[in-house]
Amino acid sequence: MIQGISGAAGVAIGKAFVLPSWEWDLPDQKMDAVDMAREFERLYEGIKTSRDEIQHIKQEFNEVVGPEESSIFDAHLAILEDPVFMNEIQGIIERQYKAAEVAVKEAIDHFVTMFDLLDDEYMKERAMDIKDVGNRLLKHLLGAPEITLPLDTQPYILVANELSPSQLAHLNPSYVLGIVTLIGGKTSHSAIMARALGIPMVSGLENSVNLPVQTGDVLVINGDEGIVYVNPDSLIIEKYTQIRDQQLRKKEQLQVLAEVDAVTKDGTQLNLAANISSVKELDMSLRSGAKGVGLFRTEFLYMDRHSFPSEEEQYEVYRRVVEKTGGNAVVIRTLDIGGDKQLDYFPLPEEDNPFLGYRAIRISLELKDLFRTQLTAILRASVHGKVKIMYPMISSLDEIREANQILNEAKANLSKRGISYDPNIEVGIMIEVPAAVVIADLLAKEVDFFSIGTNDLVQYALAVDRMNEQIAHLYQPFHPSVLRLLRMTAEAAHAAGISVSVCGELAGDERAVPIWLALGIHNLSMSPQSLLRVKHRVLNTEAAEAVTVAKSCLTMSTGKEIEAELEKYKRNST
Repeated sequence: MIQGISGAAGVAIGKAFVLPSWEWDLPDQKMDAVDMAREFERLYEGIKTSRDEIQHIKQEFNEVVGPEESSIFDAHLAILEDPVFMNEIQGIIERQYKAAEVAVKEAIDHFVTMFDLLDDEYMKERAMDIKDVGNRLLKHLLGAPEITLPLDTQPYILVANELSPSQLAHLNPSYVLGIVTLIGGKTSHSAIMARALGIPMVSGLENSVNLPVQTGDVLVINGDEGIVYVNPDSLIIEKYTQIRDQQLRKKEQLQVLAEVDAVTKDGTQLNLAANISSVKELDMSLRSGAKGVGLFRTEFLYMDRHSFPSEEEQYEVYRRVVEKTGGNAVVIRTLDIGGDKQLDYFPLPEEDNPFLGYRAIRISLELKDLFRTQLTAILRASVHGKVKIMYPMISSLDEIREANQILNEAKANLSKRGISYDPNIEVGIMIEVPAAVVIADLLAKEVDFFSIGTNDLVQYALAVDRMNEQIAHLYQPFHPSVLRLLRMTAEAAHAAGISVSVCGELAGDERAVPIWLALGIHNLSMSPQSLLRVKHRVLNTEAAEAVTVAKSCLTMSTGKEIEAELEKYKRNST
């Protein structure tokens, strides 16, 4: 048994296929000065081929899992266009008279070594992106073939030193039972993609003294706990076969609940909506019984393109989503870029703290024409169903008033053009900044609803970067301070007579159901993958009993105590 890190949940049992490492043995010989132009020509041709290939992979992956996960490849395209990386390669060719492939290899090694020396897990993960892009470029410069995967139709568990997003994108999920990597953590791009594809994954085994795995070995991987068994005995195989089969049966049983309302045993109903980034994700959500869309992340309409989308383009997408929801509400969040979400054609300034900087509503209020175009498109879609507008990252009344002023201008413009819209469209805000919680009573007087974005609220409240593996243990959604912020927000909304929902990851956590019942929060919005699990939990919950448990949690002193109490209640009430 080898202990690693949980990359993606689930159990897998099967034979290993060990992926050979991408290593190149390049002769370090100098070229003649007359050949320099030819080397630059080869380099630029390799860059163009690599760029075309990455764009093709991104498009293919987008069709499988949607734009949010496929946007990982935007980072790879950005590296190919990064002047620092490219200048390093060109400098080696010019100053040292080295062949293009040697220059690329030296540049990769230089930046990877530099990033690995940083005491920052996020930067170490980004070193993987540079290796991925650099190796792709090397492959084209050398004319090397792709590493081929097993040609037979027998499913396997893929084992690799590290697995790049490019390699993972080429895998057929039907044949890959699970993934094991020595390098990587929960925040690695390959782990994010494995979760999107539903492939169990264990990573971070590099600290193991030895990983004695060969192609053909039998493996059992427990992606929930980050454990790998190599050639285990029959008892281990039998144990995990039962767990795996249970998971599959539960998945099949949950699908039956798609058409059932989320009502507790004693009659309290919760509305479970979906977080989506695309029409494809909406289709997945509706198959799982989503009651509308609680969060439409519109920023993904702005990605995978070369310019801002027009009013007409946006309107068509919003209209399709609204019509598909069949009368249920669609909450459309306005553009939320910045931080970890970048646009290739709109470079944002370098910032020491991008998550605290120029992003979300702050960009919209500065780029008023861009904001007005989006609001106009949303307003036009509002005649096709129940549409709500939501502003992200609000921290003051001034921001709401300024945003509403631009909204009123968009309404006036549509009236002048003779185009219909819902004049009473509801407008709400994301509660994800602690300052918004503190003045929630004031904000509630200006809007029609609150939606709590727990991902950022937890991050900002605890001053914990949720992408930093080194401090991941400090990211505690059930921290007493977080529960108090949730209670303050709910109380302010109830006092003002406006609705309040939750749309962060905590909404999709089954253990949190008692908290929502105790706080009177009956609207939850979550990823398509969480809908049926949360519905199952609601159906097996006695609201009165759950409220008692939650009230007890609200008096506890530590996040671990609260989490343990909710885990205990979940086990005892299933």
